[in-house]
Amino acid sequence: MTTTRTLPMIVPAQDLPARVRVHEVGARDGLQNEKAVVPTDVKAEFIHRLAAAGLTTIEATSFVHPKWVPQLADAEHLFPRLADIDGVALPVLVPNERGLDRALALGARRIAVFGSATETFAARNLNRTVDESLAMFEPVVARAKADTVHVRGYLSMCFGDPWEGPVPVHQVVRVAKALMDLGCDELSLGDTIGVATPGHVQALLSELNEEGVPTDTIGVHFHDTYGQALSNTLAALQHGVTTVDASAGGLGGCPYAKSATGNLATEDLVWMLEGLGIETGVDLDALTATSVWLAEQLGRPSPSRTVRALSVR
Repeated sequence: MTTTRTLPMIVPAQDLPARVRVHEVGARDGLQNEKAVVPTDVKAEFIHRLAAAGLTTIEATSFVHPKWVPQLADAEHLFPRLADIDGVALPVLVPNERGLDRALALGARRIAVFGSATETFAARNLNRTVDESLAMFEPVVARAKADTVHVRGYLSMCFGDPWEGPVPVHQVVRVAKALMDLGCDELSLGDTIGVATPGHVQALLSELNEEGVPTDTIGVHFHDTYGQALSNTLAALQHGVTTVDASAGGLGGCPYAKSATGNLATEDLVWMLEGLGIETGVDLDALTATSVWLAEQLGRPSPSRTVRALSVR
């Protein structure tokens, strides 16, 4: 027997956006750190279920070399199976021009490049310096924009680095601005190891604005290592950010940063936004059912608190 959900009670707060776009990363960032290879059939079904739950941006996969991320080696097989999903943006990660070629050959119209604010992570993740990685992205972004393909620039280690420690705000701003100057349409600020706090978030956003990066081009990507993801998201919303990355069921981590735990769970985010009266277009109950289903496929419970609470009603 099902019951109609009456909570959370809607109590709006002042000076917050009326609507937030959830950039769902579960199918790519969420699954890439899984040790056991998830079948392509399961990935395709997962993405279809996410779309049916009302998510309008679902990051589908990555066209990196299979040696680096074996979990996503099936990109060429998976992406064509999503062609029947209408009205949903399906961005894919591309590391270089070869990845771009593969993505464009399958009809991808939204791509993302993945940079680092720190030298150590750039070396470990891209085998390049920060400036060398920007040089690698330059022709990728230029070619994509010439083909009217939307480009997102991810920037990792924006709030702290497991090898270098604190990352100065001005250092992050320099690389972020360089990514946007290449021609990226939007910028995602990554708290890769989950060490950000609200004041830090607002300081970075303010300095980005001062350097000419407008708030409406910025998204935030928080990990919940220290339980700060929702408080950091609220700080970003108070600044005017309207794009928030999240992963269904709280899946994810980073194969190159072992201290990175799960992403902000999409269900936890939507619960908070519903309570604030902020529209997302996401059916929380359908999304919860999707994460319960995926947890069954993975053989373990979802780490999302909201999924756990709603699934035992």
